[in-house]
Amino acid sequence: MLHDIEFFPEELRDAPPTMLSEKPTIHPSCTLRKCKVGGWTRLGANTRMSEVSFDDYSYTAGNVSIVYATVGKFCSIANSVRINPGNHPQWRVTQNHLTYRRKQYGFDTKEDEEFFQWRRDHHCTIGHDVWIGHGAVIMAGVSIGHGAVIGSGAVVTKDVGNYEVAVGVPAKVIKKRFTDEQIEKLLEIAYWDWDRETLEKRFDDLFEINAFLEKYHSK
Repeated sequence: MLHDIEFFPEELRDAPPTMLSEKPTIHPSCTLRKCKVGGWTRLGANTRMSEVSFDDYSYTAGNVSIVYATVGKFCSIANSVRINPGNHPQWRVTQNHLTYRRKQYGFDTKEDEEFFQWRRDHHCTIGHDVWIGHGAVIMAGVSIGHGAVIGSGAVVTKDVGNYEVAVGVPAKVIKKRFTDEQIEKLLEIAYWDWDRETLEKRFDDLFEINAFLEKYHSK
């Protein structure tokens, strides 16, 4: 026998939608360390970020891990994405934590800061208006261009260009979202740099690419 469940818990029935604002909306279960977070952003449940810049209007759907990375504006990051997973010292006798988290294991009075700086030096850069699908992994040092799409479950080991769509393991570019001419114009317009007042005035123009380019690209 199947039971109809319209809402669970019952409090969801009358719960208003989460309204975003200039102040970041961060779920209580999130953990952030040395991060900068923009306005109109939302960090879903169990998002973990360390040394990350996370710009305006971007969001994570939850269970996301981001380390040593820059995330642009208007980015959509689906559930269970990982950006810049930890590197291990493959050149050492052991790849285990104990050689660089040596203080934690009682082998030294301080950690291996040189190793952690090596991790920082392999920074990830996510451009503006990027969509990263469910469960995708962006490997250390990779850059994703503006307007790009990363397919669900992809493992991205190489840079992805502006408005390119990359899928698979390892991820490969399969197409571009728009023509080269359209992409060039979009990059010149750079709508992501519009202030809030401008964005509100031009909001209705964000739906159709040709009309948008015709209206806002200077000839």
